[in-house]
Amino acid sequence: MSQLKNRSSQCLWTSNICILLLSMSSMTLGAVSRHYGEALTKSLFYFEAQRSGKLPSNQRVNWRGDSALRDGSDAHVDLTGGYYDAGDNMKFGFPLAFTTTMLAWSSVEMASQLKAHKEHKNVLAALKWATDYLIKAHPEPNVLYGQVGDGNSDHACWMRPEDMTTPRPSYRIDAQHPGADLAGETAAAMAAASVAFAPYNAAYAKKLISHAKDLFEFAKAHPGVYQSSISNAGGFYASSGYEDELLWAAAWLHRATKKQIYLNYLNEASNTGGSRTVFAWDDKFVGAQVLMAKLSLEGKVNINKKMEEYKSMAEQFICNCAQKGSNNVKITQGGLLWFLPWNNLQYTTAASFVLSAYSKYLKAANASIKCHGGSLQASDLRNLARAQVVDYILGSNPKNMSYMVGFGTNYPKRPHHRGASIVSIKKNRTAVECNAGFNDWYHSPAPNPNVLTGALVGGPDENDAFGDERTDFQHSEPVPATVAPFVGVLAAIA
Repeated sequence: MSQLKNRSSQCLWTSNICILLLSMSSMTLGAVSRHYGEALTKSLFYFEAQRSGKLPSNQRVNWRGDSALRDGSDAHVDLTGGYYDAGDNMKFGFPLAFTTTMLAWSSVEMASQLKAHKEHKNVLAALKWATDYLIKAHPEPNVLYGQVGDGNSDHACWMRPEDMTTPRPSYRIDAQHPGADLAGETAAAMAAASVAFAPYNAAYAKKLISHAKDLFEFAKAHPGVYQSSISNAGGFYASSGYEDELLWAAAWLHRATKKQIYLNYLNEASNTGGSRTVFAWDDKFVGAQVLMAKLSLEGKVNINKKMEEYKSMAEQFICNCAQKGSNNVKITQGGLLWFLPWNNLQYTTAASFVLSAYSKYLKAANASIKCHGGSLQASDLRNLARAQVVDYILGSNPKNMSYMVGFGTNYPKRPHHRGASIVSIKKNRTAVECNAGFNDWYHSPAPNPNVLTGALVGGPDENDAFGDERTDFQHSEPVPATVAPFVGVLAAIA
């Protein structure tokens, strides 16, 4: 069966007909196509497992407890809440803001599908847990708290979040210590979330857009990368620049407000990003390009040379994912889009979301994409996204393994995650100390005692190999930024 899948995967990237055949064969190979809805539901459980702060009464992930209830006390500001970053107990604002933006985009773009599967309220709840925290983190127009916890001391301990004894310093950017990338991404998150909440909670949406406007102005007026001000973040989530975040923020502010000032900013930008190789927490150019391409396809704004440039760049990225471009994304032997060695699935899910959203835009405009190697229709993009989700991530791959924890029967049992790998505080309230966590739990060969339902691990290497080892954080550590776009992809194809 694996040989059949390998041949089908190779066929997939050379013929649109093969895409359809592979999608059909996948239904019999793994029978996973019937379970998109289940995967969608489980993906939202993951966000509950990542919650920091005082947990609500309707918390469904019951092996977690309240944690980090004094965050921000060192700065006399309430910074409780939000999401832990990955398998650690850190709150890193830069990737958290990107996660928020992508969760909001999933909610906005796939609202009807989410409602059909009765998950839209759960998506908005997951989104609000993030935005409530981001609002707290922005107490003044030119002040934004971008990190809680010391990355080095946190990573030196293996502790449940409920037991944390490591330092929880609060780090901020301000006019004297700028970070246009962090402020810009948080502006994008607030603006995107305002679009998501507007039909349901107008007052909250208005509050979010106010924060987004202030943060965008802050970012424009005070350029620079945020790790110059929050040096502790540099070893974990260093930013490569801030131009992409400003474009991304302007694109979302325009979508939220329809104000010409934001479109002018995008049209006057000297750098539209060019042809990108990834879309991720450190590179948002593709996102801005896609949003501008959407405007071009809709024909609701004046189409100029700059608008066409954004659209061309967005479509080059899509062509490369579809193996019809001039700089195609690598495909593993088993059929997975493979971008970079570290946590590759975060790039795969983000790219798959772009394919899903752009498919919707093309269909609405009755348009297609002309690539170097041929044309792409809306249905082709949807099938490409489906191939990544069904034919690989959820189980039809050389290892016959689902890379979503808790989905199917063969899934990662030892994800690199402190809370999941230590006995729940609900079962044993005895505190697990820093080193004891490593000795008793981290190095244990046993499966995690708590199932981190809905998490996506980093995924296999470029040879489709995956060892399910807790110590292999490069491939076994889940991050929220991987799941946020996956929510939208699952909704689109469910």
